[in-house]
Amino acid sequence: MRQSNPFFFFPILVFCASFAFADDGFDLPDDVQKAEVPASVEDIADVPVNFAPIEATTTGTADLSVKTTAATFKEHPIPDELNRPLRVGIFTGVRELYFKYQGETVHVTASRNKVKFEAGGNSTEDISREFNSDEGGCLAVAPDTKTLGKACYPGSILFRNTNGKLDAINSVDVEDYLRGVVPYEIGKLDSSRIEALKAQAVAARTYAYKHFNSRESVGFDVYADTKDQVYKGLESATPLTDAAVKATAGVVMTYGGEFIIAYYHSTCGGITETLATWNRTDLPYLKSVPDRRPNGKPWCDESSYTKWERHFADKEIVKLFKANVTEAKATFSSANGKDFKKIKSIKIKDKLKSGRIMTLRVETDKGHFDVLTDRTRWLFKKAGTILPSSFFTVKKEGKEWVLTGTGFGHGVGMCQMGVRARAQAGQSYQEILSHYYQGITLEKFDR
Repeated sequence: MRQSNPFFFFPILVFCASFAFADDGFDLPDDVQKAEVPASVEDIADVPVNFAPIEATTTGTADLSVKTTAATFKEHPIPDELNRPLRVGIFTGVRELYFKYQGETVHVTASRNKVKFEAGGNSTEDISREFNSDEGGCLAVAPDTKTLGKACYPGSILFRNTNGKLDAINSVDVEDYLRGVVPYEIGKLDSSRIEALKAQAVAARTYAYKHFNSRESVGFDVYADTKDQVYKGLESATPLTDAAVKATAGVVMTYGGEFIIAYYHSTCGGITETLATWNRTDLPYLKSVPDRRPNGKPWCDESSYTKWERHFADKEIVKLFKANVTEAKATFSSANGKDFKKIKSIKIKDKLKSGRIMTLRVETDKGHFDVLTDRTRWLFKKAGTILPSSFFTVKKEGKEWVLTGTGFGHGVGMCQMGVRARAQAGQSYQEILSHYYQGITLEKFDR
């Protein structure tokens, strides 16, 4: 007689509430993808996108002798509504997942209105099912068996069926969540840049708390990708990134007694931007501030995006613009403006305070159209990849259009490559954050 698989006798938690993906009213600006790797999220209409991991760089070996003592702040008891795990949508709307449990590889799929679990020739179905990790342990969930061996998610994971697709929701302590965010959002730096890791930890923690209950319509708080912050569990956590999280435990940024919206990006090119780049009302702590060394060079000048160029042939740019004008939210001067067959000129009509584009005007054989601010990056979208930034100039050279620019990302808030250099130059994370987020207060939750 075949021995029963222990997986199918695991205590289950069944939730009868249904979940539906809908507009939750939380609107975030779109951010750039990695320039070399197109991301499918940009092809989804009206999906809010905030952050993307910065470019990979070579880093040295961590020196754990570095001091990681946290600064003293006025401590506050954590509010009751925040004293719970963060709910992270680590996989949403997928067809299948793989889950490691008690040595078995479990195939998880959406089956009609239920979740189906298959392992060792056995199967079972539930409306939803939650698994808890052991004390100090983690759970392995992945989209394929190849990456399953590296996956490590602390806390619990809820599998559920949403409109015929599979979701996996990780309920995780905020501090453990940050251990899985910091390495992806700013990189695995060496000990000379520990303050950069701390600054990233505080920014990411503030962002997480700001978004508690912000996505109730989908049944969790944040996504685990560039729609919010990149989080992949603990598979890439290091002793140094963990030390940065621990040294800043509970520290958050506030303005006027409320969490700030802690936007950040990869490379500012020497000056940051306000919310005007998304045609939004400015916030007092998100100002356009110079970000240059005493010698005049940008703090972020070690980035390969300090200067970039893109070349487009005449015929190519007509095709690109026709394909991209809707996503770029272009406005046309004539009713038949979209029927253009020739591009006569591309001019920067006006600029934002930082020098980034405010209005880009394109003259065609059917009149002209305008594209505003950060959306100019989508106008030149090619092979799924938008421009690195809206901080560029345009000129015609023969039968080619040449764009020369600086920066990577939207330019709002903290410049991650600048943070890395400032940390190496000896600046504390408190100094760094106070530069990029003007007038903020650093507070600490007592848990």
